[in-house]
Amino acid sequence: MGRLRAVRGLWRWRGNPLRRTTDLVEAWLALVALVLILVVAPLVGAAAGAATQDALQHTVREQRHARHEVVATVVRRLGHSPLDPDPETATARDAHSHVLASWVGPDGTVRHGAVLADLEQPRHGDHFTLWTDARGHPVARPLDMVTATTHAVLAGFGSAAAAAGLVEGGRRLLVWRMVRRRYARLDRAWEKAGPDWGRTGTGA
Repeated sequence: MGRLRAVRGLWRWRGNPLRRTTDLVEAWLALVALVLILVVAPLVGAAAGAATQDALQHTVREQRHARHEVVATVVRRLGHSPLDPDPETATARDAHSHVLASWVGPDGTVRHGAVLADLEQPRHGDHFTLWTDARGHPVARPLDMVTATTHAVLAGFGSAAAAAGLVEGGRRLLVWRMVRRRYARLDRAWEKAGPDWGRTGTGA
C-alpha cells in the first residue's frame, strides 16, 4: 500500500510547489520496486524452479539407475530401531516395522540385516520390498518425479519471494536513509533559527 501511494504521488506532485526532492525520489523508488517485484521476481522464481527441476530430474535418473528393488524375507521381528534405542520415544512405525530380514542383492549376494519393513504385523517368512544399491546394501527409496516437481515448485516460489523481499528491503533502507537525512537537515536548520525564534525583529 505504501508503494502504491508513493507511485500515485508521482502524478499529484508533478506541479506541486510544496514538493520536496526526496518526495519525488521516494515515489520513483516505489515505482521501480513495484516493477521489479511484479516482473523480475517472477522471472527469478521461474529460473530457480527450472534449474531445480533439471537438477532433481538428473538425481531421479541417477537414483533409478543405481538403486534396485528386491524382495526381502522377514527372519524375525525386532523390538525397536537401533537408531532410537529408547522404546518410549520410538514411533509406532519403528516398533511395528523394524525387522531382521534376508534378501538377495542385485549382484546375487545373500544379505542379512536390520531394516524397516512395510508390514503392520511382520512375522517370520513374510515378504516385503526393499531398496538396495548395486551391492545389496539397503538404501532409501529413490526420489520420484512427483516429489521432485513439488520441490522445484517450492524452490521457485521461495526464490521469487526472496527476490521480492530483497527489493522491498532495499527500498525501505533507502527511504529510511533519506528520512534520516531530512531530519538531520531540519535539526541543523532549527539549531540556527531556534535560539532567535519569536524574538522581535529576528529574520527581518
